[in-house]
Amino acid sequence: MDLTAYRDLWKTHGVMSLLASALVARMPVLATMVPLSFLAKDAGGSFGWAGVVAGAYSVGTAVASVVWSRMADRRGARKVVIGTGMAWGLWMAVLALLPYSWFRVLPIAAALAGVFVAPVTSALRANWPRIVHGSRLRAVYSLDATAQELLFVFGPMLGALMVSFASPRAGLLACAVTAAAAIWWFGLKQQAGVPHDDSNGPRPTAWQLVFHPHRTAILVAWACLVMGFASMSLGMVAVADEHGNRLIAGVLETVAAIGSVTGGVIGGALPGNHTSAVWRRMLVFAALVTACIFAAGSVVALGIGMFAAGCMIAPTVAALYERIGALTPTSAHTEIFGWTQSGGMVGSAVGSAVAGAAVEAGGVRYAWVLTAGLAVLATLSLLRVPPHRPLETSAVEGTAVAA
Repeated sequence: MDLTAYRDLWKTHGVMSLLASALVARMPVLATMVPLSFLAKDAGGSFGWAGVVAGAYSVGTAVASVVWSRMADRRGARKVVIGTGMAWGLWMAVLALLPYSWFRVLPIAAALAGVFVAPVTSALRANWPRIVHGSRLRAVYSLDATAQELLFVFGPMLGALMVSFASPRAGLLACAVTAAAAIWWFGLKQQAGVPHDDSNGPRPTAWQLVFHPHRTAILVAWACLVMGFASMSLGMVAVADEHGNRLIAGVLETVAAIGSVTGGVIGGALPGNHTSAVWRRMLVFAALVTACIFAAGSVVALGIGMFAAGCMIAPTVAALYERIGALTPTSAHTEIFGWTQSGGMVGSAVGSAVAGAAVEAGGVRYAWVLTAGLAVLATLSLLRVPPHRPLETSAVEGTAVAA
């Protein structure tokens, strides 16, 4: 393990400020779901209505993510990120101020707010190959994936704190104002649209971008992986319910997140001197999740299993980011990461639904059976994806793929 990779990233101009601005911009957006759910519950009178509102928001995000990401590649990320960020903040304020008697309008307003979620994540990952090269690119993707784990832990926690100490309305308003300012900051750091090199042919259409031998395989694997994450999350809730202590779910989620952060930090510090195939990381993750199937009867054993499986989450996610970035033309980087975000949201919704049926039919351990099966499918999908090779750069490989 060589920690100089992180020191080099610290010294690389623009890396830390870009990552910091993205984290600050994404935090209030992730925190929004908790106050939004409580607002919908208070207005509609049930968590079932809260689920409808949250689902409408997710559908809006999934549908529009690719559109904004494609536009960012063509017209420049700065205008798109800032414009959508301001519109999202406005719609969140509208949601917060709607009278409870208008609760039937909430799904429509939530869907419109979801449509204007700024493509911060896609724009961030599209920037990495432009400012970081060689072995440091793998390190920055690992750092990104690790930071994402922290966001998924602390974002909802922040939203819960705002609801507990203030109110759902105050929480939404705080998220709206904070996100608008932070997204503006992140947007100002974006470059103009990436000029397309005509020697490599016309810009790829959406069909050409997605339906490509290697990119399709990675997108399928990503969707399977996110479905597995959703299944594990529901499984942890089911375990907590089975033991009569809801705190167990939070503890298991935290343990898995700690494992992911640990694995991400170590993975980013590896020298990367050897050829690395992403399917191998996915296979190791599948094996560790399989062990959790047999540990589901004991909270302590399951916690150990979740830590071990978590250690492979960030490294596997980082490897998928690196591969799809390397195998995509530079002029379409934002769009392809937009497709991964949309696919992830759809996968999460499907994974939760299927896992719920599996747990009801067979018991809590079947949440991990489903995750392991999905991880195996992802592994098979990735078998023909070219491995990462030492010292390769995404620009060289992206040019070769486009040609």
